Amino acid sequence: MDLKQHIRHVPDFPKAGILFYDITTLLRNPAGLVATIDRLSEPYLNSSIDLVVGIESRGFILGSPVAERLGAGFVPIRKPGKLPAKATKETYALEYGTDAIEIHEDAVERGQRVLIVDDVLATGGTAAAAARLVKQLGGELHGLAFLIELSFLNGQAKLPGEKVFSVLQY
Repeated sequence: MDLKQHIRHVPDFPKAGILFYDITTLLRNPAGLVATIDRLSEPYLNSSIDLVVGIESRGFILGSPVAERLGAGFVPIRKPGKLPAKATKETYALEYGTDAIEIHEDAVERGQRVLIVDDVLATGGTAAAAARLVKQLGGELHGLAFLIELSFLNGQAKLPGEKVFSVLQY
């Protein structure tokens, strides 16, 4: 199945000059959803992953079924103030300003093998912050998996030494 033909391109969203890759049109297709989860999971099927960490919010949609396929647990990384228990925060730079993400302090146990999953690798700031959080809690980061990589934005440059897998590249 050609996943790219099921992804809607929305110009000027969320602001002028941005081309948004809308995966809802892919995920609403039953075969597209199965193929997406299959392709995200396949490289890690024999990797003894303990936890899949999904980045808010589409990382939740993709990460949970990947965790199920791998026989792993699932942990969310959220925007600040959204987690109910004590959380650790990581701030990262944006083109104009900063943003932050959080994870529960007890979400990852020392030595657990972790896979981070998200929908898009763009500039790499959020993914790099998520990787730092996992490592800060003592997790062994096995890799980062994305449905889409916007290669022209060079997000992998912010993830030096990390194993990055992308199903689709633009």
